[in-house]
Amino acid sequence: MKFLCIAATALATAQAFTTSPAAFTTAPTAPALNNVFTDAGAAHRTRRATIVMDGKANAIRDRITTVNNTKKITSAMKLVAAAKVRRAQDSVMATRPFSETLQAVFGGLIQRLGGEAADLPLLTQREVNKVTIVVITGDRGLCGGYNSFMIKKAEARIAELKGQGIESDLILIGKKGASYFKRREYAIRKVYDCTQNPDSKQALSISEEIINSFLSGETDAVELMYTKFVSLIASTPSVRTLVPFSASEISQQGDEVFQLTSSDGDFGVERKELEVAEPQDFPNDMIFEQDPLQIVNSILPLYLNGQILRTLQESVASELAARMQSMQSASDNAGALAKRLSQEYNRARQAAVTQEILEIVSGAQALE
Repeated sequence: MKFLCIAATALATAQAFTTSPAAFTTAPTAPALNNVFTDAGAAHRTRRATIVMDGKANAIRDRITTVNNTKKITSAMKLVAAAKVRRAQDSVMATRPFSETLQAVFGGLIQRLGGEAADLPLLTQREVNKVTIVVITGDRGLCGGYNSFMIKKAEARIAELKGQGIESDLILIGKKGASYFKRREYAIRKVYDCTQNPDSKQALSISEEIINSFLSGETDAVELMYTKFVSLIASTPSVRTLVPFSASEISQQGDEVFQLTSSDGDFGVERKELEVAEPQDFPNDMIFEQDPLQIVNSILPLYLNGQILRTLQESVASELAARMQSMQSASDNAGALAKRLSQEYNRARQAAVTQEILEIVSGAQALE
């Protein structure tokens, strides 16, 4: 009788740790003792997890699977954002030759004309009664505080101008900023989308709206608010005056470019300062087919178009960098949560196995 109790106890313990489909039935078929001990190594190699007949443990296991799937998605989104940052970097580098040539020609013409260039409408400073603010935000979320920082900066600037008795209206670039300001009582002049790949056609339509508003007298100054790309973990909301232009700023302002790098699986950014383009030398005896003032007046819209395109590209790079950082944080948090849930699941599994063993032992003692 005692030998039969010990054999029954061994069989029940072996069945508690098996992964065969019979473990889910209410009346399992008891295998032979020889088969149990012979197939122990094979069962250990093929089983994926100990089956726990506990609702809480099963719910934790399902949640672990969900969290791991979410981590895969956020990791993939980070890599996609990194690829788009590199594309934005290539776009900035592609526009550099045109910008340098334009700056050199403008600087040479300004030196040739001297004080005559100050009479151009786009270079004329006048009393400011109304300011148009161009605000660049993103079209999508999941990029941390990128959009909210710029919106708060724009609201602060509007309040500052209102305190000085200066009217303001908005040119909004990006769906997030447009949806925010449309729901509130702000004067909106124009709305544009901010795509992930800005081009010269998009910048041209924005620059034409700015120049027409300024030359028609509807506004006295145009300010641009965008996010300056600093690094993959830092971006700075910046403000600059677009119109009226400053001849000295155009001819003497340097530039910088960024390059996305990777080392040991980690992304980084290298910044390079570019010197000011040397003014092109125009001899005094050179005869221009057109009046130099007309040439300068034609260059200024091209310069504005290039500056808007550059700030759009930099804002997109800042948005993508913020999305990379946000997705990295989400992946890290998902990994930490999955680890904690695995610990909870292991505790629940161990508690269930211990409870089964105690029940077997108690039943064996009751039969003695």
